[in-house]
Amino acid sequence: MRPIVVVAGTRPEIIKLAPIIEHLERLKIEYFFVWSGQHYDYEMSRVFFEELGVPKPHIDLDVRSGSHAEQTAKIMLGLEKVLKDVNPSFVVAEGDTNTVVAAALTSAKMQTPFAHVEAGLRSYSNIMPEEINRKIADAIANIHFAPTKLAALNLVFEGVPRKHIYVVGNTIVDAVHKWRDKTENTGLELLKELGLAKYNYALVTVHRAENTDDPDRLSSILIALNELGKKVDVVYPIHPRTLKRVRELGLEKYLDRIRVLKPLGYLEFLGLLMYARVVLTDSGGVQEESFTLKVPTVTLRYNTERPETTLFDINMLAGTDPNRIVELASIQMQRFDEIKSLKFDNPLGDGKAGKRIVKALIELQAEKFFMDPDLSKTPFAIYRPVSYTHLR
Repeated sequence: MRPIVVVAGTRPEIIKLAPIIEHLERLKIEYFFVWSGQHYDYEMSRVFFEELGVPKPHIDLDVRSGSHAEQTAKIMLGLEKVLKDVNPSFVVAEGDTNTVVAAALTSAKMQTPFAHVEAGLRSYSNIMPEEINRKIADAIANIHFAPTKLAALNLVFEGVPRKHIYVVGNTIVDAVHKWRDKTENTGLELLKELGLAKYNYALVTVHRAENTDDPDRLSSILIALNELGKKVDVVYPIHPRTLKRVRELGLEKYLDRIRVLKPLGYLEFLGLLMYARVVLTDSGGVQEESFTLKVPTVTLRYNTERPETTLFDINMLAGTDPNRIVELASIQMQRFDEIKSLKFDNPLGDGKAGKRIVKALIELQAEKFFMDPDLSKTPFAIYRPVSYTHLR
């Protein structure tokens, strides 16, 4: 089997690809790990390699910041050289970032089978760059690893052949299962350091462009968090880009009742999440993690590509209206014991997604994905001599 190229470029991708890399190594399957460098700040990405035991990438494309077009183009140029040199059997990427859409496009141009992990998620909001990226990746992908049945149905409705769709579960569940015991102690240590009580604080993450780039949305969210801070400790590990934006807009006054932290590593964040009373987030990954841990959640968006997380109202969509955010956060905090006591099979997966994905890749290695279709004998395509005299 020729090597598998695994492509990542952001910290959520490290978390979600770690179970796949673990099983590739366990089965001694050769792979080539490409880091695009879309996230290049150490605290925001490299520390995750160390914590999760993910090997150092074989190559760093170091694309750094830039417009969507700049990042995508730089990744494509760098990845094209890698694919020429490595000649892989598959290219694997996860999610909905510029790194993923660049990997999909480059693979298609190089006629290398592309496997999209987390295929089929849809928010139906085209103002989200992520929605555009995931639609393009799924349109190009040869293999679709859908995390849930709903995601698989989305792909079927869009015309993806059913034989190319594999419902494998979400690898974030693999990660939560693997690290849960260790992060319990990490979380307790962090609570002691921060002077926080178990199950008595609200944890916040806000980073999506539709919230941070819109002054009205960002100010509304901060107003709500500041108001919520009158009732409960509010803890916010803030993304450097978001903090910069807050300062540019002169919104620092709304941070007065918020415990602002520097970005956390994955184990620290997961530890903080599991002891939260409620989490307020615009992150898809955090919605999945909090659902898996049964942490009451308020999503600071008007839609979600993870509709399964709204089962039993574990996750509620608040949008960015300050009053609704405070209201739903208060309701979710009151429902804490109810949500924690729920018993159900996790629709996001059972913690074995990484194993299923690698098994499928091994089984698919002999399949031909790039063939010129012969449509000459279909009832809709008739090839015959044509006289052009009538056009004169």
